Amino acid sequence: MIIDVPEGKDPIIHVWGEMVPGIGPAAAKFAQAVYDHTTLGLREFEAARLKIAQVNGCLFCQDWRTERDGIKVEDTFPEAVESWRTTPDLDDRARLAAEYAERYATDHHGLDDEFWSRLKAHYSDHEIVELSMCLGSWLSFGRLNRVLGLDTACVLPSHYQQRGAQRG
Repeated sequence: MIIDVPEGKDPIIHVWGEMVPGIGPAAAKFAQAVYDHTTLGLREFEAARLKIAQVNGCLFCQDWRTERDGIKVEDTFPEAVESWRTTPDLDDRARLAAEYAERYATDHHGLDDEFWSRLKAHYSDHEIVELSMCLGSWLSFGRLNRVLGLDTACVLPSHYQQRGAQRG
């Protein structure tokens, strides 16, 4: 870990909540909001999220699986996202979500009219804005955690209560 964390302190709570109290808690609320308020389907949401995690190299984010009503994507989904160009395991929306995520993270200047036409054929403007905000959250916060070495200690904010209850 790049940041020194005092003995006995949770690294995520310390960095995200205590070190920059005017920024960290607000960032954590935004990071959680993309999960709490998304209208995107699970497969396209996870395809985009996992592709950003793969680009960022965030270990926690690559291991995490979003769950909705007890449903998660299949165990082979990360491999499908990794090979989004050729896999038969993604539908058009999930494939486009993975492509958008990769291009958003690595070549946003290359998002041309042809790409936007394909995306708009499968996503509404509302969904494109929502997906873009999700991508921004995952790119920035996943990369922050990876760069600072927090990704091995990361726990999403909504899971602090569960972890505290298990320790209690």
